[in-house]
Amino acid sequence: MEIRLFQIDAFSERLFSGNPAAVCPLDAWLDDDVLQKIAAENNLSETAFFVKMGQGFHLRWFTPVCEVRLCGHATLASAHVLFHHLGYPGKEITFETLSGSLNVSRDGEWISMDFPNQEPVPCAPPPRLLQAFGLSEAICLKREDYFLILENEEAVVNARPDLDGLRALDLRGVGISARGKSHDFVSRFFAPKYGIDEDPVTGSAHTQLAPYWSKIIGRDELLAKQVSKRGGEIKLRVSAERVLISGKAVTYLAGTLSL
Repeated sequence: MEIRLFQIDAFSERLFSGNPAAVCPLDAWLDDDVLQKIAAENNLSETAFFVKMGQGFHLRWFTPVCEVRLCGHATLASAHVLFHHLGYPGKEITFETLSGSLNVSRDGEWISMDFPNQEPVPCAPPPRLLQAFGLSEAICLKREDYFLILENEEAVVNARPDLDGLRALDLRGVGISARGKSHDFVSRFFAPKYGIDEDPVTGSAHTQLAPYWSKIIGRDELLAKQVSKRGGEIKLRVSAERVLISGKAVTYLAGTLSL
């Protein structure tokens, strides 16, 4: 069996930046064990698989070690493949996922994803979390992940966390964030317990960060940057129940895998 495989740099308009995701269009679902093995072999933070379903597509995301409920950059990559490689004729796509129906649209080179608003709540920082970043105190938020709000952009860029400490925490991952110099806010994201020491650009984290910063800054439209080594830029629009996450994408690889 041959399966088409694309590797897309998401949240970027140039190669070797943004967040790489593998995308495999399927005619029908394979066994979950096979999907997981493909994701492990690809060894990227996410591999997306989709199957045509009615007027839309059923979309799933796998890290090298497990399936996840929500992934922004691999959704963006999947839409890019449909729009630019598979001849999808419309301007809007509906993906059915573990997080419900996700609508994606395009406007020129920008692809916008309509995701749930997952506003985090303040919490007491777990001691192990503070220790992992060498901090004695920090503003801490949580929802799907923990987030520490740091003093400035330099603190985010220069952080060198203890990944073993982060791996022992109970939630999916850990983000750090601060007001930015040229962007409304910046962030980094770590998910070592899911096989991702640091994720280059994390769309799903911004369903949590955008509502927080929207209230702090006092605007519904924001421009964010994830300041990982690869880096990536994200446009955001926040409403009461949804977060519109927009980015660009570029194709690095198109080929086939053999099973």
